[in-house]
Amino acid sequence: MELTLLIQSAMGLLALLGILVFFLVISPKSKKKEVQKTKKATQESVRTKKTDLKHLRKVIKNRDSAAEELKEALDLILKYHGNIQKKLGIRSHPESHAYMDILFSLCRHPNANKDLIINFDKELERLNPEYKKDINDAITRGLNSRGI
Repeated sequence: MELTLLIQSAMGLLALLGILVFFLVISPKSKKKEVQKTKKATQESVRTKKTDLKHLRKVIKNRDSAAEELKEALDLILKYHGNIQKKLGIRSHPESHAYMDILFSLCRHPNANKDLIINFDKELERLNPEYKKDINDAITRGLNSRGI
């Protein structure tokens, strides 16, 4: 009686082991598909994150950014975030401080040239005429702090 129970237990454990090995062999194939799906999803999310204002500000603040990267970042800012919220009476909207910081950082950037600064200035003023004075002040402060 004990011998038959021992044999039945061994056969049950072998069957369980066979099932687990089967799942182990199949599992890497499905993981590869999942990895490929997650890679595609992260690539798409990277594309969407590149237009995020926070990411674009980091590109402009990075001292190692090339002039081409700056131009691309500025174009994306104008395309996706060009309109600043309307003023709150005589006070500027709190969101406008981010744009003034971008202008200030752009003026201080070592790879920024006059064409980048002027084009961004003109387009931002064209899109937001009520912030013209604030934009000019930010550019003046940035250029004055640049030091020659």
